[in-house]
Amino acid sequence: MENNQRGPLSPLFLCTTMDITSEIRTLAESFLKDESYFIVDVISKGVGGKIKHLILLDGDNGVSIDDCASISRQVSYQIEERELIEDAFILEVSSPGLEHPLASERQFAKNVGRKLKITLVDGTMIQGKLEGLSKDALDIEKEITEKKKVKLEKASIPFKTIEKANVIVSFN
Repeated sequence: MENNQRGPLSPLFLCTTMDITSEIRTLAESFLKDESYFIVDVISKGVGGKIKHLILLDGDNGVSIDDCASISRQVSYQIEERELIEDAFILEVSSPGLEHPLASERQFAKNVGRKLKITLVDGTMIQGKLEGLSKDALDIEKEITEKKKVKLEKASIPFKTIEKANVIVSFN
């Protein structure tokens, strides 16, 4: 159980936070402009005596600051209108950014052609170019270094074996 500045968090608090997180996700999804936008995740955690709710918003064609601001205003208004959160809170809406692992099939699909760093559940690390995806797996061209030479090899990596996957920024 986590500790905050006021002491240990009770199981009731944690349950309530999970319920609020789910409610915030539902609210945010109700305000999406069209089907090209989607919520990647909603993360709630204690920050400086307040609870911070972070909505990660993405889109098939990216998202703008205006998109994030619009969702933030609408969700904040509804939280206050419905009195969902009694205590002070912080609401932030952001695109996932590179530090957040890819979490959905839609995120993988929009990153076809980019290099990924993939950590498998057994701890194995793989780097390679995302060539495509199927219902159950990623198709990548992985890089294998042997005797200071880089060799490319096609591989299919089942989603269930992936612990996390991040896009590698390339400036080429």
